[in-house]
Amino acid sequence: MKKLVDYKKDIAKCSKCGLCQSVCPVFKETGNECAVSKGKFVMLDGVLKGDLKLNKNINKYLDMCLKCGKCTNFCPSGIDVCKIFEVAKYEYAKNTLLGKIIFFLESKYVFGNVIKILKHLSSRKYKKILKQVQIDAPNDPTTTLKLLYFKGCVGNIFPQTRELLKQIPNINIIEKDFDCCGIPFLSSGNLERYEEAKTHNLKLIEECEFDYILTDCASCESTLKGYYNEITTSVTPPRNDTSLFINLGELLVKNNVRFKSEKHIKVTFHKPCHMENYDYIKLLFENCENVEYIEMNCFDDCCGFAGEFAIKNHKLSADISQKKAKNIIDTGANFVVTTCPSCIMGIKQGLFSVKKAPKVLSLSEFLLNLKIEE
Repeated sequence: MKKLVDYKKDIAKCSKCGLCQSVCPVFKETGNECAVSKGKFVMLDGVLKGDLKLNKNINKYLDMCLKCGKCTNFCPSGIDVCKIFEVAKYEYAKNTLLGKIIFFLESKYVFGNVIKILKHLSSRKYKKILKQVQIDAPNDPTTTLKLLYFKGCVGNIFPQTRELLKQIPNINIIEKDFDCCGIPFLSSGNLERYEEAKTHNLKLIEECEFDYILTDCASCESTLKGYYNEITTSVTPPRNDTSLFINLGELLVKNNVRFKSEKHIKVTFHKPCHMENYDYIKLLFENCENVEYIEMNCFDDCCGFAGEFAIKNHKLSADISQKKAKNIIDTGANFVVTTCPSCIMGIKQGLFSVKKAPKVLSLSEFLLNLKIEE
C-alpha cells in the first residue's frame, strides 16, 4: 500500500495552472481555491516538506471533494488526483478516533451483516415481478452469453436488475458472493478495507469462466475497472481486462431487447460521473415504445451527492443538487433515470421541495415498471 510520500513527485508535477478550476463542481459553487485540486496539492506539499501537519483543517478540504474525477481527466500533467487524496485521507483518519470508528463500521463483519439484514427486509417487496413490461428479444441459443453479475451492495438489497435479467433470453447469469466494490471505503480513506474487498472480488472473478462481467451501477463498474488498471501497471505485457465489462444498458442494446409502455411518457437521463460509456442511452430509449427521451442540459454534470460528501458538506451538496434538479424540471420529463444509487439520492435531494417532481428511478427499475402513475 502506497504512502503519501510516494506521491511526492506527482504532487510536485502540479503546475498550479488552474485548469482544474474550470471543471470542478465544488470550485464552481464556492470559488474557494483550497477546495480545488491545485489548492489541496499546495497543502499536501507543505505536509511532505514538514511545514504543515496533516490535521483536521486540511482533512476538511480533502473531504470537500466529490471524487467525480473530472480534474484527473482534465489535468495536463496526468496526475491521479483522487488516488492521492485517498492516501492522504487514510493517513489522517487512521490516527483519529472518528476514523477508527468509521473503519470499524466498514469492516466486513459489520458492513456485510448490515447488507444481509437490509436484503432480508427488502426481499418480500420484490417477490412479485412487475408485469407492465413487454420484452421482445430474439431467441438464438448460439448467441447465449455467460455473464458474471456483480450485484453491488444496492443490487443485493433491491434486486430489480436480477428480476429484469430473468426475462431476457440468451443469457446465463453467474452469481458469486462478492464483497462491496470498495468505493465507499475509498471515499472514507479506508484503504485497508478497500484492498480486502478488491482481493476477495478479484479471486472470485478469476475463478469463473464468463464472456462479460455485468454491472448495473456506474460506480461499481468504474471501481472494478480500477482493480485492473492497478494490475496493468505491474504486469508485462499489459492486460486489457477492462474490455470484459458490460453494463446493463449496453447488454440490452447489444441484444436488441425492446420494451413497451402502456402510455406515452417522457424520460430524461442523468449521466453519473463514474459512467464511461453512454453512447447506448439514446438507442436504449429508442427501443422503448411510447417512451420519449429528452436530453437535459448538462446531463453529465455531477448531482452533488457522492456518499459521505453530502453528510460532511450538506449545504454545498444541496446547492449542487438543486442545479441538477432545475435542468431536470426544464425537460418536462415524467421520469429521470440514472445508473448510480448515490446519484438517485442526489437527484431526490435536489427535487425534494419540488411539487409534482418527476419520479427518480434506476434504469432497471424504470424498465421493470413502465406503468404511469396518475
